Amino acid sequence: MKKELIRIFYISLVLLLMTGCKKSPDLTYLKVINFPPSLTVSANTVVLTTSNDQAEVIKFNWPAVKYDIDAPVTYTLQFSLTSDTLGLNAWANAKDSVVGVDILLKGFLGTSLNEIAVNALGLNPGTATNVAVRVKAFLDRPVYSNAVVVSINPHSIFTGYPVLYIPGDYQGWNPSSASTIVSLQSDRRFEGYVNFPTGGTFQFKMTPQPDWNPTAYGDNTGNSGDIIVANFAGANMVVPGEGYYELTADLNTNKWTATKTTWSIIGDATPGGWGSDTQMSYDVANKVWKVTCDMVAGGSFKFRANNAWIIDFGIDAAGKLRYADNPFFGFTPGLNNLTVPVNGNYTITLDLHDAADYTYILHKN
Repeated sequence: MKKELIRIFYISLVLLLMTGCKKSPDLTYLKVINFPPSLTVSANTVVLTTSNDQAEVIKFNWPAVKYDIDAPVTYTLQFSLTSDTLGLNAWANAKDSVVGVDILLKGFLGTSLNEIAVNALGLNPGTATNVAVRVKAFLDRPVYSNAVVVSINPHSIFTGYPVLYIPGDYQGWNPSSASTIVSLQSDRRFEGYVNFPTGGTFQFKMTPQPDWNPTAYGDNTGNSGDIIVANFAGANMVVPGEGYYELTADLNTNKWTATKTTWSIIGDATPGGWGSDTQMSYDVANKVWKVTCDMVAGGSFKFRANNAWIIDFGIDAAGKLRYADNPFFGFTPGLNNLTVPVNGNYTITLDLHDAADYTYILHKN
């Protein structure tokens, strides 16, 4: 029995020693990953204009980065001012444009590159500035390509036409929800339409911001047509009564006008020919003028106000509504009349509620 116990002891000891001598696993260290050369660019100088907004103006290409494991790699282009690519905080202010997974090229339309240049990097429109661009690859850690330098000359970004808000009794004296008139030429001359419903005082003011501060415009005596700065002082502007008014304001001469309008169509495409207007009615809920009538494809027509050739619309070569006659803007030569494609009954809609974009619709019933 004693011999058997000794034998078991030695066998156990041998097994323990064998287990203890088992080879330890190798420690794994991150290996150095390099971004192979090189990032290339299709142009080193880009001049951006509105004419190349929708054209591809630049393209970047780069090779694939190989990590230790076979897995998708995400690539991102980084844009930076060259002055921000040096020192301890190099590339800290870079603006990222994510390309995607395992994608090795990226082209930019003019409008996209312009937005990066102006909005992200703060470049001055009309001034050429050197911008550094590199690619960041990422799987379990970032790896960066070489940088290329591109001279970018951006253009200004359209942020909307200057407007004047028309807060008044008709809508609760709230500038932020008021109708607006617009300066299409950004020349401090504003025009647009406001509907004043029945009831109330028909008083209003004009503000260049959707608030009462810092500036509000009123009238010298109420309806003289003289614009004054009237921050809670001076008289309100006022129209004679309910109706759909064309409002104008010229901050160069400090004059304003209000012209009550009704709208019609006239021409040999319409039921009344060129001798009699076919009246439109105002749809308050949708803020549009409408008429339904039979139209003739062989003729043409125009929209006009107050049954007179004082305020009327034609269309330009692109089919956009333009004033043919207007006392505030004058006469516009070279416009075309409107037409319908085939004979039939049509619902015709004139939309003047957005002073930045007057439109019309011809719907065959």
